[in-house]
Amino acid sequence: MLSKKRLNQYRIMWLYVFFDLPTETKEERKAAHKFRKVLLKDGFQMFQFSIYLRHCSSKENAKVHEMRVKRLLPQKGKIGILSVTDKQFGMMSIYHGKKKIPQQQPSSQLELF
Repeated sequence: MLSKKRLNQYRIMWLYVFFDLPTETKEERKAAHKFRKVLLKDGFQMFQFSIYLRHCSSKENAKVHEMRVKRLLPQKGKIGILSVTDKQFGMMSIYHGKKKIPQQQPSSQLELF
């Protein structure tokens, strides 16, 4: 059984991946598409076209996914990775135009590793 201390707003993490990849040539477009596709396969959600995020159960789990992203880095482009706590994530305000959008709760998914 997981302890309360283990599942708190300061231990649960959100991992953001920001990227700006070139798409001028066919090879660059293919690399950018592959990068986005593998992020989705690894459980990331598109927040904006070049910003993806993933809910992680702990700092250690976030580190595992950060290392996976680092292994995917294309030859060209800029990529940033940011980890924030669930508490910090919960303080974010999201707007669609002038209308504030209610924050979605993370989906409960079973993580085996």
